[in-house]
Amino acid sequence: MARSLSNKMASGEDLSGDSLSPLPTPHFLIVLRPLVEAYQAFLQISDRNIASMGLTRGQFDVIVTLGRTQGLRCTDLARETLVTKGTLTGVLTRLEKKKLVSRTQNPNDRRGQIIRLTPAGETLFEQVFPRHIKHLEGYFDRSLSPEEMETLRPLLLKIRDGFRAPASRGRARQD
Repeated sequence: MARSLSNKMASGEDLSGDSLSPLPTPHFLIVLRPLVEAYQAFLQISDRNIASMGLTRGQFDVIVTLGRTQGLRCTDLARETLVTKGTLTGVLTRLEKKKLVSRTQNPNDRRGQIIRLTPAGETLFEQVFPRHIKHLEGYFDRSLSPEEMETLRPLLLKIRDGFRAPASRGRARQD
């Protein structure tokens, strides 16, 4: 059975003899597909567990970010969560309707608000956060040793930072 071009590139297969595809094969392609597949697999497992608790990924993220805090300004909450600024308002509105968060005027900035978990939100945080961590723990423990996780973390942060860097700085090294 013939393998697709993307699978050949992802496996690092030499494509120089492929008459149908004289395309350049950047070295990063050997990690691109596995990285995306790992992310998709993680989201599938994580989102299913979060949904079983009656929350969306964004709602869970906001609750976990606000947990054990005195509350955060909207701008800080947007920076600390993985929720986009455009989505955050809707997430907060839905959590407010569920009586899990409250908004109060920021005493230091009349235009701003402080978002806090309500007592019901705090109770929910204390239930869902440990449950979700426990759920994910088995997947990580059977995939990587603690030493491998220590090795992987700085590499993932390096990839993240490379994508966050402004394009004006130019490309990372060219081989």
